Amino acid sequence: MEFNTLVSKKKKHKHPFHHIPVPERLINRELSWLRFNMRVMEESNNLAHPLLERLRFLSISGSNLDEFYMVRVAGIRGQITAGVEKISNDGLTPMEQLKKINDLAEDLINEQQIRWAALVEELHGEGISLIRSSDITAKDMEWLEEYFLESVFPILTPLAVDPAHPFPFIPNLGFSIVLELENNEDGSPLLALLPVPRQTKRFVRLPGAEVRFISVENCIRLFLNLLFPNYSIKGEGIFRLIRDSEMEVDEEAEDLVRVFESALKRRRRGHVIRLEVNTNIPDNLLNMVKRELQITDTEIISVSGVLGLAEVDQLIVDGFPKLKFKSLDPRFPQRVKEKGGNCFSAIREKDFIVHHPFESFDVVVSFLRQAALDPDVVAIKQTLYRTSEDSPIVRALIDAAEAGKSVTALVELKARFDEARNIKWARDMERAGVQVVYGFLELKTHAKISVIVRRENEHLRTYIHYGTGNYHSVTAKIYTDLSFFTDDEALGRDAIHIFNYLTGYARPKALEKAVISPYEIRNKLIELIEREMDFAKKGKPASLWAKMNALVDPVIIDKLYEASCAGVSIDLVVRGICCLRPGVPDMSENIRVKSIVGRFLEHARITCFGNGHPMPSDHAKVYISSSDWMPRNFERRVEAMIPIENSTVKSQVLGQVMVANLKDNMQSWHLQPDHSYVRAKPGDVKFSAHEYFLKNPSLSGMGKAIKGKEFPLLLKE
Repeated sequence: MEFNTLVSKKKKHKHPFHHIPVPERLINRELSWLRFNMRVMEESNNLAHPLLERLRFLSISGSNLDEFYMVRVAGIRGQITAGVEKISNDGLTPMEQLKKINDLAEDLINEQQIRWAALVEELHGEGISLIRSSDITAKDMEWLEEYFLESVFPILTPLAVDPAHPFPFIPNLGFSIVLELENNEDGSPLLALLPVPRQTKRFVRLPGAEVRFISVENCIRLFLNLLFPNYSIKGEGIFRLIRDSEMEVDEEAEDLVRVFESALKRRRRGHVIRLEVNTNIPDNLLNMVKRELQITDTEIISVSGVLGLAEVDQLIVDGFPKLKFKSLDPRFPQRVKEKGGNCFSAIREKDFIVHHPFESFDVVVSFLRQAALDPDVVAIKQTLYRTSEDSPIVRALIDAAEAGKSVTALVELKARFDEARNIKWARDMERAGVQVVYGFLELKTHAKISVIVRRENEHLRTYIHYGTGNYHSVTAKIYTDLSFFTDDEALGRDAIHIFNYLTGYARPKALEKAVISPYEIRNKLIELIEREMDFAKKGKPASLWAKMNALVDPVIIDKLYEASCAGVSIDLVVRGICCLRPGVPDMSENIRVKSIVGRFLEHARITCFGNGHPMPSDHAKVYISSSDWMPRNFERRVEAMIPIENSTVKSQVLGQVMVANLKDNMQSWHLQPDHSYVRAKPGDVKFSAHEYFLKNPSLSGMGKAIKGKEFPLLLKE
């Protein structure tokens, strides 16, 4: 099916700021992401966090950077290789972007290693040591040799590198030791490679009362004589590589599952995008690796500390409760408890919303499990973008199908790095009788919707869950998201129409309340922004509060600039990428942007419009969505945005979640006109949104409707 038949013609929007040079109007997307990862890394230096959690932040920043190079930088390199001179929104060629990316990434990597060295010292002070080879005692050596022979030696494959032994394939994120050796008998030289399989632990814990680790590379170095007997070591180095992990698929293919299985195999052999080497690797060994991998100096980064920073989370051990966050015990929603755990009864009484991870994701699982067991439930429809390894959601769908219910699951095969898992779930569900569909090849289905149709008093009632996050029980413990439960008839009909579109390609003529991409979310946002501009022109209060993961779309950004100039007050909470420049005179002086980075990953998407009244108020228009404000979400994904109309739920989302985010000054960073971020200064009144909701986990206890100028409880504190 042609993509153009799926997407309506985009409305043309005027851009009143085109007279302003692009670099002054938009921030580069890739550089903005790197600055976000710098904020993540900065949390490793935040003394308000326990020590092991600070180490976790450092590990996350390393993992983030790996994925950034695997996907985003790989795409830019692909453009350069293909001779594509596509200009970014901020006016840079691919080559210019790559230069700026590598420069900023090098600063980030250098700072990561400084933080790593400092954390190693702090860990040592708390009784967790990373020892060097020189610290090994005779007793340690005896244990390590046994460990090496039993757990490492059998899976290592030492490889000579010469005309008879070609350079082997090193997989993505592969870690290797490269060696220059000399034969002790005849003095002949030998170049060798020792790939370290990912099945080995990166850090080996030694026995004893003390907590001591040694890196696997240092462990292997102790026993090189067992791998290369009768040879002397003349030089050695270590390297780690990152490969292109984007997937290309044949859009004419008939069997999507087979297409993605084939693409996954090709991805494992992607081009080398980045090579990390230790700073003291000998030149001749580095040149050999460069030559064999066919890369240039621009793909190489020299690292003074640990390679593979993502793996340092292996040092986060049990037995040190004071060095970790207090365990989270999410509260099960009181509304459902009061109904004896019956989700349908709770929804029939009134719409309700659940705030994850402070309130338990178990309520979503219970919603589907109850449907699977309820004889009056006749149909279940479910979207699955990402889910956990042992997914209770998938188990509930399988149980429902085996019980004879009509079950439809939209499985998104294009969920990056979850493709293989989703293929497995799809096959498991098909065997149980679930009707599995894969949506569109050209579009990712990113909407989070569950529909349950139940027979009640000879009529069918539809219960719906709309979410801002994935149906993933593990990430639901660390991502802040919203789950909205309703039996609103219009939203139910809309949900059915959306599923009919996903399964039958028939675009709904009109939805009653919900708004979907790739058709109307951008247009709806523009319409609502323009309403606020009209209020401002009439001298009425005009305001917009929004929370998202990323703001990239230039059409929306220009409309926000226009609204700012019209007098609309705009407050944005953008966790990651933000291409909008706030606080610029005559362009964005009424726009403020902040990013919250802390214990939990901010993930909910919320948009609130004052509607001619001061914020917050019962008159506001409030929406939740699965969509960020990016071209891909508006044009190349199936997304859903729904209004929150129930007064109690509205006050919870607007007057609690949004107010807490805007009030936070402990985990917030403010975006400056020059693209930099400045950490908020708490002053005398300290407030952390995460700590607030840990102490007050249930939004159901905060549901006072906002009337007139009576602000919700949070504003009164």
